[in-house]
Amino acid sequence: MKHRCIIVDDEPFARELIASHLAHFDNFEVIDSFENALKAYSFLEHHSVDLIFLDIEMPLMKGNDFLKKLKNPPKVIFTTAYREYAVEGYELNVIDYLLKPITFDRFFVSIEKFKQFQTPGKESDTASESHIFVTSGNKNIKIIFDEILYIESLKDYITIHLENGKSHHVKQNISVFEKLLNSEFIRIHRSFIIQTKKITAYTKNEIEINSVEIPIGISYKENWLNYLETYILK
Repeated sequence: MKHRCIIVDDEPFARELIASHLAHFDNFEVIDSFENALKAYSFLEHHSVDLIFLDIEMPLMKGNDFLKKLKNPPKVIFTTAYREYAVEGYELNVIDYLLKPITFDRFFVSIEKFKQFQTPGKESDTASESHIFVTSGNKNIKIIFDEILYIESLKDYITIHLENGKSHHVKQNISVFEKLLNSEFIRIHRSFIIQTKKITAYTKNEIEINSVEIPIGISYKENWLNYLETYILK
């Protein structure tokens, strides 16, 4: 079953770009788009949707004011060119806040966040940091954070190495994927993210996890040293 989405934005190009990005996800469909919030409000009186991509600065009614008027709003992702609305966006419990121009990599992060909210039990803080779903081949695979050893990057793909010996290859940029992980992970190299609980040994230049030696990149050494001082050497 596809997730029903609407786009509310007064800029035609912005509506087209969001629809174009969303077309890459098989389980999502744009059922309508609107140039102002009043038209969207009338539509929602007679139709149900799962997700709204909502601009903020629009004529007639701002997106944040529109959202406040909805009695039982669906999930919302703000799309705006203005950074100053970020705090209010999170106060309104939106899933994400996309700053224009919206790149596909950043859009992907928002869709993954929405998927997490659709997972049973996601509303609890503990569940929200316990796992993630990734697309590998034609499957959406549940990855338990505690089972990850490290993530390795090769160009536009990442490989997620698990403690059971399995690995999953995912078409994803490592910097984008990093934003989806919880605080137990740390980037130590442009090509590696590690699960800190799985560290078995370390030196000043590398970290060992399950007999695999992972280099610490020069530009990431300060990040690693801060982690050491805070959690290991304290």
